[in-house]
Amino acid sequence: MPRERLVVIGGNAAGMSAASQARRRRPDLEIIVLEKGIHVSYAACALPYYVAKYFDDIGAAVARSAETFRDKLKIDLRLNSEVLEIDPGVRRVRVKGAAPGAGGGTGESPREYWEPFDNLLIATGAVPIRPPVPGLESQGVYGLSTPDDGVVLRRALETQKPRRAVVVGGGYIGLEMVEALLSHGLQVAVVDMLPQVMGTLDADMAALVAEALQGLGVDLHLGEALRGFEAEGGRLIAVATDKAALPADVAVLGLGIRPNTALARAAGIPLGERGAVRVDDTLRTQVAGIWAAGDCAESFHLVSRKPVSIALGTVANKQGRVAGINLAGGRARFPGVVGTAVTRVFETEIARTGLQEREAQALGLDYVSARIESRTRAGYYPGAGAITVKVLAEKGAGRLLGGQIVGAPGSAKRIDPLAVALQAGLAVEDVVNLDLGYAPPFSGVWDPVLIAARQVLRLL
Repeated sequence: MPRERLVVIGGNAAGMSAASQARRRRPDLEIIVLEKGIHVSYAACALPYYVAKYFDDIGAAVARSAETFRDKLKIDLRLNSEVLEIDPGVRRVRVKGAAPGAGGGTGESPREYWEPFDNLLIATGAVPIRPPVPGLESQGVYGLSTPDDGVVLRRALETQKPRRAVVVGGGYIGLEMVEALLSHGLQVAVVDMLPQVMGTLDADMAALVAEALQGLGVDLHLGEALRGFEAEGGRLIAVATDKAALPADVAVLGLGIRPNTALARAAGIPLGERGAVRVDDTLRTQVAGIWAAGDCAESFHLVSRKPVSIALGTVANKQGRVAGINLAGGRARFPGVVGTAVTRVFETEIARTGLQEREAQALGLDYVSARIESRTRAGYYPGAGAITVKVLAEKGAGRLLGGQIVGAPGSAKRIDPLAVALQAGLAVEDVVNLDLGYAPPFSGVWDPVLIAARQVLRLL
């Protein structure tokens, strides 16, 4: 009697988390993972820090090797195997790659074949946004999505010794690449069509980040739209916006990503927010026998109570775990997200969770907000730095809606109590009374998060 077969499309965070969980619970299950590239289970969030030379072995960004999945977990992991089509009716996928069992296709010409499944997990992740502008393929224009991208960019910075760089996009990846490029001694400019950096922050908090960037010598071109890349002899010489031509030897794209759902769409699998695959809290799609997890799948926002598309490694791993348990016959659910994220540029740490003001306004919520300035440690203790905390709450019941933090080292992870409070559905008064740790090296007797919550409570 043939074994039950699980096929997973995509071998990164969600896909390999699911495959691993399924294997632990079902030793008898046949598990096939089809990965288009040559890398699996790698941390894309590590790539800017590799480029910045905080570590030298790109292999450190790989959580588990392909051999570990094959040899220890007995997963049929096929690299260089691109899924071209999903056939939900017959329960099969069309694959372009090496013959099954070839271990990734090394030395073998790709061919097309159909692979049947009993259950299918779509974990195709996200794809970087690449604008259709002239000169995009010029030498000196880089993206940063895979370990190979990181190796190529770092090698170019070390060997070609460029002087001027332009980062296109002022979000998380863009700002992390600013730090990496400054670490190599380049003059750096940032271009963003929004009037602020960090579009996930309110404008007043984003202004603090812009001030910190300018203090590092970064040239900000906000409210400017990218028009193209100018080149001579195929090599980049400038980045053109609708207002200026910025001289550049290197340009890095940090325009964000979108769910990679072309396969799902073509197969008639319903999509939702921002084109992500619509799933329930078990990660099932609306097509029997097909599941989705990771950056290609929707999440449920616990504050807005609406579906969202949030591409973060933390979410992808958690969704993969839940999907793997359920695919192995277990019972698990993914309750949702509150949109917590942190980053930094050198000494300036940035964090956010829940809703920002424009999101609360779009939902028609009647809310108040308070912003306070404090210190990361007791004021008399050496090394205390500035921290700004902003908290939003709904009028009436005083429901916590969100929080944002910008400050010196020791600031960003203070977002976590607010994230926990949001997930637990706490009111602001509950937050004020949280029993947080205190000692002068870590905070004042009133932590800045609690001070901000008190201010909001007064307004309520």
